[in-house]
Order: sequence, then C-alpha cells, then structure tokens
Amino acid sequence: MEIRVKCGCGEEGCSEWTIVELQGVVDSQSSFQGSVQNLEIGRLCHSDSSQESYTFTVGYHELTGSKVTLKKPLLVLKKLQKCTDGSSEKETELQVVGIIRSTILFKTRPKPLFSGTN
Repeated sequence: MEIRVKCGCGEEGCSEWTIVELQGVVDSQSSFQGSVQNLEIGRLCHSDSSQESYTFTVGYHELTGSKVTLKKPLLVLKKLQKCTDGSSEKETELQVVGIIRSTILFKTRPKPLFSGTN
C-alpha cells in the first residue's frame, strides 16, 4: 500500500509546534473524565530575559523547565481518505499540519505553592 505525504504549506510556511514534556501523571477531576477537549491543565510562562527557561503552574505546584532543540524534527500529520474515481476503494493520504523542532522539558520535582494566609 502506498501512502502519499503531502505538504501544501512549503518549507517556510509550516506551523511551528513545540512538545511540552512532563514526567509523571496529570490527574483531572472526575467531572472532566472522557472530555479533555478545551481542558485547561495549567499555565505555561517564560521570562522575557530568557526564552530558554519556562515555568509551568498546575494547581498548587510549579515546575521549572527548559527548551531543548530536537536532534531530528518531527512532522505533525493529518490522515485524509479520498474515494478514487469510479471505485469504492479509499486512497489514504497524509497531510503535513506542522513541524516540531523543540520540546520544553520539565525534569525536576514540582515546587509546592502556598497561599499567604496567616
């Protein structure tokens, strides 16, 4: 079976994506089970002085991470199925949606955040 990979955006036009890599498990509340679309997990920030350092706040925990360039870029693909002319067979094609060149890696233990109540 031949699967065509098609990029209509050109080398300079592909959307740039980044992977946010976490160690461990992110638990969601029971009311969100099965419905993670548009679920806010946390807040990702970077300081203006350094784009290589990031903080990720999840609930009462803060993680510090850094941006790492991947050795080999990854493609983000979308599977398309088209009906060929005059037959019921479907032709599969992969469309390039974006390219991933970096990851934000959080590999330290989270720092607990406490409110300032006395």
